[in-house]
Amino acid sequence: MPLHVLIIEDEPAIADTLLYAFKEAGILTTHVLLGHEAIIAMQQTAFDFVILDVGLPDMSGFDVCKQIRASAHASISSIPLLFLTARNHEIDRIVGLEIGADDYVTKPFSPREVVARVHAILRRNAKNEPATKSSSIYALDESACRITYRGEYLSLTRYEYLLLKTLIEQPKRVFSRSQLMDIVWAQAENTLERTVDAHIKTLRAKLRLVDATSEGIITHRGMGYSLTA
Repeated sequence: MPLHVLIIEDEPAIADTLLYAFKEAGILTTHVLLGHEAIIAMQQTAFDFVILDVGLPDMSGFDVCKQIRASAHASISSIPLLFLTARNHEIDRIVGLEIGADDYVTKPFSPREVVARVHAILRRNAKNEPATKSSSIYALDESACRITYRGEYLSLTRYEYLLLKTLIEQPKRVFSRSQLMDIVWAQAENTLERTVDAHIKTLRAKLRLVDATSEGIITHRGMGYSLTA
């Protein structure tokens, strides 16, 4: 079954160029102009990927991304997402990646490169087979992108899920920030170490909501992070 990509772009020339490039690559597309149209479309159709313009007429693309990542449906909250933007400032790239984007492309761009990036991200995220893994206090359901902690479901963003999943899979290993960036973020060279720290901080806060006495994730000074045994 061909891939189905949702393109959220209000500039007709850019949208047409992308639509043509994806058609040539044998990929199905749905195109919407507005952020609220995208949210409705995602509730009605299962997409494999989202391409999102930051500057939309009705709302910021960043806000659209936040709504996607906050969705209660794993098929929506975990969908791979790439930002398109005319902004080339480092802070915009950082914000986009921190709120859940997998990649960030600035205009003007090569449509063929965007198609290639979509394929690269999907290959990176592909799983050989669904699996459920458990420890004494964590349960990882990869098919649903869900993690429970001490029997309670954790409401996680995409990157929080991927970070905690990485730590759960090797609980005794100390991961450096750079290793976590390489594993979790598609474009690690555009990710700052403080991005990892920020996500670890929010993860700890969510774990403490379940068990206030547990640190959950251990900091090894000068080395990185590991899961509490």
